[in-house]
Amino acid sequence: MALSPRLEFRQAQSLTLTPQLMQSIRLLQLSHLELDNFVEDELLRNPMLERSTEITAYEDTVDRGDPIQDANSIADSYDTVVENVFPDQTAQDQLNPASRLDHNGASEGGEAPDIDQFVASRPVLSEHLKAQSNLILRTPADRLIARYLIDGLSEAGYLTADLQVLADLLGAELADIEAVLEALQGCDPVGVFARTVPECLAIQLRERDRLDPMMLTLLDNLVMLTEHDMAGLMRTIGCDREDLVDMLAELRKLDPRPGLAFDSGPVETVIPDVFVRRGPDGAWQIELNTEVLPRVLVNRVYYATVTKKARAPGEKAFLSDCLATANWLTKSLNQRAQTILKVSAEIVHQQDDFLTHGVAHLKPMTLRMVAETIDMHESTVSRVTANKYMATPRGFFEMKYFFTTAIASSDGGGDHSAEAVRHRIKQLIDAEVVTAVLSDDTIADMLKAEQGIDVARRTVAKYRERMNIPSSVMRRRQMKNAQQMA
Repeated sequence: MALSPRLEFRQAQSLTLTPQLMQSIRLLQLSHLELDNFVEDELLRNPMLERSTEITAYEDTVDRGDPIQDANSIADSYDTVVENVFPDQTAQDQLNPASRLDHNGASEGGEAPDIDQFVASRPVLSEHLKAQSNLILRTPADRLIARYLIDGLSEAGYLTADLQVLADLLGAELADIEAVLEALQGCDPVGVFARTVPECLAIQLRERDRLDPMMLTLLDNLVMLTEHDMAGLMRTIGCDREDLVDMLAELRKLDPRPGLAFDSGPVETVIPDVFVRRGPDGAWQIELNTEVLPRVLVNRVYYATVTKKARAPGEKAFLSDCLATANWLTKSLNQRAQTILKVSAEIVHQQDDFLTHGVAHLKPMTLRMVAETIDMHESTVSRVTANKYMATPRGFFEMKYFFTTAIASSDGGGDHSAEAVRHRIKQLIDAEVVTAVLSDDTIADMLKAEQGIDVARRTVAKYRERMNIPSSVMRRRQMKNAQQMA
């Protein structure tokens, strides 16, 4: 059979991810803060979009309240001047009419004041230390060294930079670097610029005039303290029980991470995307948090007005693209909200026992189980539950919390959630006494005897370590030391 080129037509169906479809998929996994930023950018780019002016329930409640009088009106009612009623009122506030608020809390210009402008910001550690270094160091060379040392601090206030490398970089003597470091270790907060935890504690103890030879020996043997070897620690230090108790009490007053008292970045408040409440009939009610949902509208009147005046083909094409993008965005936002609501309702349905009775009744649940029930793809459920939070009567949970692996039951009953098993392990350990500390094998046997949970010893050890619970040997030593120190 001879080979020869030829033309032929084939008809087939395939799914093509358009840019808008890919963007819609991306919107699903955005948190409400990321979504709000995205919508804000679209509002700036697209003239066909505008924010909805729909009045929320909160604004309606405020409107029904009594109007808030301004400072001048209140002062006139008392037949006095503003300074006598509001001593902190500045002359600028009195003279600037734009700073006055109406009864809705908004200024006469129409915008509500930004509350963040009235919140005192926390000082930044680097700026706090630079201001002190400029006061305690005399020469420009020392101040330059100090700037590099400050840049080498960790978030907790520890020095991570290598002094010899820094000396080679700056072309300075190592002794000069160490001298500047010694001076900076006296800065506030006390304990910064330490290279190890014992050095950090020693700086603070020296400031308190409590760094005696016995305390130095204790700091050199902190490993024995973490192992709760109190008897060996007393022998090493050469002290009795009362002296050790006093020294440990002194250590508890110190801060091993002094830098964390300063601002290291913006703190974002976690806001729920979904509320779950009991209805009057006892059923669960799932409600979207409308306060975090962007409200946008397509301004079709503006589109019709501007289109009539457009003459160039490029102008009409631009307006058509803006209208199509605006329609897509409003549709995608509505679809995103409905998808979140649908997935949340199925999570609540499958975890009804957890919401009613607590974490011990958390059922094993996977993304596939939810996806098959609501006829969605597993990846869609994964995107919907990413960065989303649910407020329930049992507490505040990330949606991913409800998805846990299953542990088989030895008695033929239903599977158990891994989270519920971890909760039961913690309960058993919390109920221990010094004469009956439970080993991992014993805990595994108890879980099987009590609830038919077929779990291996290594699984118990893994769950225990994830909860930062020490081994049975360490827990027994801690209890004995606690009794001896009491």
